[in-house]
Amino acid sequence: MKQLFVFSVLAIALFSCTGGKKQAEAATSTYELDNLLAVAEQKVDETVTVVGYVTHTCQHSGKKCFIVGESQDASLRVEAQGEIETFSSELIGSKLAITGLLREYQLSEDYINELEVEVQQLEQEEGMEEVCASELSNISDMRKWMKDHDKNYYVIYYMDGLTYDVLD
Repeated sequence: MKQLFVFSVLAIALFSCTGGKKQAEAATSTYELDNLLAVAEQKVDETVTVVGYVTHTCQHSGKKCFIVGESQDASLRVEAQGEIETFSSELIGSKLAITGLLREYQLSEDYINELEVEVQQLEQEEGMEEVCASELSNISDMRKWMKDHDKNYYVIYYMDGLTYDVLD
């Protein structure tokens, strides 16, 4: 079960939760989330504004939220920093323009290999087959991305959110 917990932490982008509604400042570039992810590699460590819909806020601390774009194909974790003290659960479903620094976290190929072994071991436990099949599919997707991008790591993009504005 410990391995499943480790993988679950990975699935929510490896960071924990820990406060306020703030106004977004003007940024050099504004992107819908889907468009930002298409150019994210070139925007890492830059200040950008991203527009998306809040799907989740951390209940315990409010220190992070997750947003999706119009396609809902991908999500972005936003950490509360700068003028943002917390993300209220009342924001769920809201469209936000969030200004902050785009960051990346790299999962090494070795780490992904270790995860795969752990998931395969969990697959032997009763009742875990469906969960493990889904996790193995995620690992397969990570490997495909690495091959398509000629990388020996998988990238997870996230944002250090500095300010935000509710758009609806």
